[in-house]
Amino acid sequence: MPEISKESLREKIRRREIAPAYALYGAELYLRDLAAKTIANLSFSGADMRDFNEDEFCLDTPGNLTSALAAANQLPMMASRRVIRITGVRVAAAAQRDTLKEEFEEPLAAYLANPSPHSVIIFIADELNGNRRIAKLLKNHCVAVEFERLQGQELLRWARNKFDDLGTRIDDAALRHLVSLVGDDLCRMDNEIVKLSTAAMPENVVSSRLIDELVPYSRVLSNFDLTDHLAAGRRREALTALRKILDDGAEPIALLGLIAYNFRRLLMAKVMMAAGTPRADVARAVKLRYSDQEPFFAAARRAEILDLVAVIKRTAETDLAIKTSIGGGGPQGSRLQIEMLVSSIVNGERG
Repeated sequence: MPEISKESLREKIRRREIAPAYALYGAELYLRDLAAKTIANLSFSGADMRDFNEDEFCLDTPGNLTSALAAANQLPMMASRRVIRITGVRVAAAAQRDTLKEEFEEPLAAYLANPSPHSVIIFIADELNGNRRIAKLLKNHCVAVEFERLQGQELLRWARNKFDDLGTRIDDAALRHLVSLVGDDLCRMDNEIVKLSTAAMPENVVSSRLIDELVPYSRVLSNFDLTDHLAAGRRREALTALRKILDDGAEPIALLGLIAYNFRRLLMAKVMMAAGTPRADVARAVKLRYSDQEPFFAAARRAEILDLVAVIKRTAETDLAIKTSIGGGGPQGSRLQIEMLVSSIVNGERG
C-alpha cells in the first residue's frame, strides 16, 4: 500500500473512505494527532455505542501490542466498527530504543495481512525509521502518512485559515509578525489565534499592536538554533542568530536564561551518555521533544564536558554583569554583554 500525502488523506477522510489500518508519523504532532482523532470520529455514526468500541494502547507498556491486536479482532458491540489507537510507537535506528519490537513482527504481519473488517487500527508513531523491516511492514500494509512541520507559505496559509474559521481578519504583515513570534508549533499557534480572536471582538480585526500586547516571544524560549551554533563554534551563524533574536524584541535576560538552560541540558545529557544511559532515558531527563532530538544529541556529542561547564560559569558571570550594570547599563549594555558572551563561547574561552 503506497504512502500518501496529508492532502490525499484529507480528501479520503472527506469522502469517508476509512481504511482498516493507518500509520501516522512525523515531527508535526498537532496535525498527526488531529488526523488520528478525525479518523476515529468518522469511524462511528451517531447511533453507535462508541464508549464500548474505542480503545487505546501505549507501547511504552510491554505486551500492549498483543492486547491491541486482540482488541482489534473482537466484534464491535452495538456499533459498526471498533477503533484501536496504538500510541508510543517507536522504530528507531537502534533496536534497543524500539517500543514496536521485532519479536512482534510475526503476529503484526499476520494481522495486517488479514485485518478485521470490523475494526480500524491506528498506529501513532513518534519515530518510524524507514530502513527497519518492521517499519516497512507498517508502511506497506497501512495507509501511511508522514506529517512534517509546516514552513514558509504553508505555515502562513494554515494560520490564516484558522483566523478565517473564527471569522477574524488579519493583514499579511500582522500574520507574518505572529508567525515570527510563535514559530512552527501549531498547538501553540492555535491557542494564540483563539486568544487573539477573542480579544479582537467586536471588530474582529487582529493588528500587530494587539499581537505585541498578548503574544509572548515564545519562539525564542524553544529555539535551539542559537545554542547549536554556539556548541559547534560557528561564530558567524551564532552572532547572526543572536542579533536577529534581539532585534525581534527578545529580552537579553530571558535570552541569557535560555542559553544557560540549554547548556545545562547539554551537560546533563553528555554525562548521562558517557555513563551509557539509553537515549530514550536521556531525552526524557532533559525534556526533549522528538523533533529536537537529532540536533540536540549531535551538539552533545560534539561538546566537551569542561567546555560546557565553562559556558555555564560564564553565563552566570554575564548575568551578574547585566544586573549590576558592569560595562554599561540599559538595553545597549545588556546587549553588549550578551554579544561578548557569545563571542567568548564560540572562541572556546574557558575563563
